[in-house]
Amino acid sequence: MSLQNKNSIFLKWSAVMLLVKFIILPGGGRASEYAGYAGSFLRMGTTARSLAMGGGFTAELDRGFTAYHNPAGIPFLKNKQISFSNHWLPLDRRFMATSFSTKLPPTAGIGIAWVSAGVDRIDGRSSAGEHTEYLSTSEDAVFISFAQKIQPWMAVGINIKILYQQLPMNSNRLAGKGTGFDIGVMVRAGQRMVMALMVQDLNSNYQWNTGEVFERGRVYKEAFPARYRIGSVYSYRGLHIVGDVGLITDHQKLLGNSLRIGAEYRYRGNYFLRAGFGNSRIAVGGGLNYTVLKQNDAYLDYAFVLEFPAGAAHVFTVAFKL
Repeated sequence: MSLQNKNSIFLKWSAVMLLVKFIILPGGGRASEYAGYAGSFLRMGTTARSLAMGGGFTAELDRGFTAYHNPAGIPFLKNKQISFSNHWLPLDRRFMATSFSTKLPPTAGIGIAWVSAGVDRIDGRSSAGEHTEYLSTSEDAVFISFAQKIQPWMAVGINIKILYQQLPMNSNRLAGKGTGFDIGVMVRAGQRMVMALMVQDLNSNYQWNTGEVFERGRVYKEAFPARYRIGSVYSYRGLHIVGDVGLITDHQKLLGNSLRIGAEYRYRGNYFLRAGFGNSRIAVGGGLNYTVLKQNDAYLDYAFVLEFPAGAAHVFTVAFKL
């Protein structure tokens, strides 16, 4: 593909993003309209780096967690990557994630990840109102990712997700199980600018059987809202800018829209300063690139995330290039 054609592609994608931004995003996202839908833990984000930059990583290669944002990015990785992330959250919530991804020569890539969230110290009460025990609830997702380049500058990818949620119900535990899919496309035709498209939680759902805890229970499915996003990345000297715009639907009607944007400044090659806005959260953070076994093979990232009305969260991520 000629340089002129590549530039033409970027101009068309940029025009689409601007059109989406100014036509469908005047309301600021309306995040509250879909926050209570199933699968909210998969909409929280994962790494400190991505959260500090607003979460708009549809077109970005996040260290170790590339597939979470867009599986089509895996074939563009230069090294095997592994990452561990932990969120210190208010209101007795917890969130952890770990991931491994690698390119699969000559033109493919694979990955696996685990994301876990939950709430602890839920005050259990008897019918008389007396305290009985502290309860907990959890949600887990296992990602299995595969991607393939269809051109040296373009790839498509898919996440297959195995989903599990556990709720405390008196002495019993009610569990929901399900599967889901993500599909992504990424175009990396230039050194400074990247464009990408992502459809997240396509046909994701929990299947419940309430007959195990209720006399008149039934089997039913609880669908996750689907998200459609277009994202871009642009780098100039030491500044790295990311962002995406998106729509959230319940497969029948529009629930909301999103605008996420952030920036990273690289100082002296090994130090990073970051800031961003997305998902009704403001965040800042920093990072350090250091050496463990090979030159500059490890990263330590931190994000301070202010979410309304829950409060502040502290996120730490450790990532390695293998």
